[in-house]
Amino acid sequence: MASPSRSPSTRHSGVSLLPVLIPLAVLIVVAVSVGSRLQFSERQATDTVHAVGSRAADRVEVEAVVQSVDASGRELVLRVRVTPRGALGEEEATAPVDDLSLQTSVATLSDLEFKAHERLTPKDVQVAITGGSIGDYPFDTYETDIEFWALMGGKEVPVRMLFSNNDTRFSASTTPPASGQDAVVKLRLSRSTSLLVFSVFMMVVMWALASSVLLGAWYLTTRGEGVVWPALAWMAATLFALSAFRNTAPGAPPIGCVMDWFAFFWAETVIALCLIVVVTTGVRSAIRSEGTHRA
Repeated sequence: MASPSRSPSTRHSGVSLLPVLIPLAVLIVVAVSVGSRLQFSERQATDTVHAVGSRAADRVEVEAVVQSVDASGRELVLRVRVTPRGALGEEEATAPVDDLSLQTSVATLSDLEFKAHERLTPKDVQVAITGGSIGDYPFDTYETDIEFWALMGGKEVPVRMLFSNNDTRFSASTTPPASGQDAVVKLRLSRSTSLLVFSVFMMVVMWALASSVLLGAWYLTTRGEGVVWPALAWMAATLFALSAFRNTAPGAPPIGCVMDWFAFFWAETVIALCLIVVVTTGVRSAIRSEGTHRA
């Protein structure tokens, strides 16, 4: 007499999930560790303050912080806070002892004027950026010079600049001046690591979606499935969803940038052609099937 066979639940009860869960846990730990390291490095770069210029006791100290970078307008907004040190300041370095004129480089669109004995407040100035093109997004880079020198009572006084970047979409690298007494930096701006990683991820996703639609179209056309409405709805939804997905790219890149030519345009073209081919093939199969049934 044959022994009774085990039920499906009995057979599957001995299957262990450990071979799947352990590699998954390791992958999560590695991903979080790499992400934490990248985030920490980017945070350190953002918090870095570059100091250039004179170290004299009686000087004008300028804190220059990049607030935002407008790549399409080819300018950045620089928030400037001026502090007169030593004999040049009064009221705990909140006001100059004489009229103060803070002059800037050619790239800066305006100079700053401060009245004697009046409280100093931060001011925003616009700085033109050169080089690069936003059409190279997300690999575009820009350059500019930021320079300050000061006149107090008509006489030039020492200046020390403390430069930092507060725009998380861009990373800033500086080149110090040849002379340690000059308050000038050559600034190079490029997209931040997080923005670059996300943009590359978007391009990979676009190609992955286009490839999945292509595989689905190949399956439907080779199997002669006819008009499969759920598949057509999925392809059409992917076609329009990809446009919305592209518009979420940080920094609002213009149409025709590198990301479009590397991925978006081609992914949309592949999906649209697959949709047309599947509809055409499905309709032809349905017509042939109806003719066969009538005959």
